Amino acid sequence: MDQHSALDAFAALSQETRLAVFRLLVSAGPEGLASGEIGERLGVRQNTMSTNLGILLKAGLVRRVRDGRTVRYHADHTGISGLLGFLLEDCCGGKPDLCQPVIKQISCA
Repeated sequence: MDQHSALDAFAALSQETRLAVFRLLVSAGPEGLASGEIGERLGVRQNTMSTNLGILLKAGLVRRVRDGRTVRYHADHTGISGLLGFLLEDCCGGKPDLCQPVIKQISCA
């Protein structure tokens, strides 16, 4: 991930609703959530949710999959990994043991 893409991702996450959507999709796991369900869970109107999902999609933090007549959204783990990699790219000045607490905290293992 380059600096411009990282800035887009941070800008997308810097708004309360979008951050809530992102965190909800991360916690939803691989099955993701239908766009309407996201709005219902967060109490956000459909047109507002659509705009916010579009911004997260453009930033590479979520992806969408058509499931019949429904559109399901998922956290985009490639985008998330890219952002985290960008943040930690020069971490620890060549001493990876210093980064282990951070890596352990963000890993799913």
